[in-house]
Amino acid sequence: MTAPTFKVVLGVIGADCHAVGNKIIMSVLEPLGFDVVNLGVMVSQDEFIDAAIETGAEAILVSSIYGHGEIDCMGFRDRCIERGLADMLLYVGGNLVVGKREFSAIEALFKGMGFDRVFKPSVDLALVADLLKADIEKRRGAAAADSGFASLRNVG
Repeated sequence: MTAPTFKVVLGVIGADCHAVGNKIIMSVLEPLGFDVVNLGVMVSQDEFIDAAIETGAEAILVSSIYGHGEIDCMGFRDRCIERGLADMLLYVGGNLVVGKREFSAIEALFKGMGFDRVFKPSVDLALVADLLKADIEKRRGAAAADSGFASLRNVG
């Protein structure tokens, strides 16, 4: 097993009590180098954000299976911004809406809400892990570059 190098918060949002998928996600991510803080089911937006702040997580992974993710996730990015986590990576996946819609429309809806990545219920979790690592490393690189420029501005 790889030493964890990526800290993420995982949970099932809203009144959704579907726990099995959440445990599967965690069981895939941990051996791939993720330190997963699993909040379980019926998690509010603020509970996700509190956990991310308390643990120094680099991403929040939101799961929703019962179809009401559209309602439960409204305002999530705004809430992150209000709480000082404007740059937090937000991933969402599962059965996110009630009724039949093209996935492209669901993806556009959630990206419009500020989520960085949106996944179908049938996604390959190894792909999610690869994307998550790449996204975190990209953010780390951007943050390092920003702090380097800030240091240069403070010289002289």
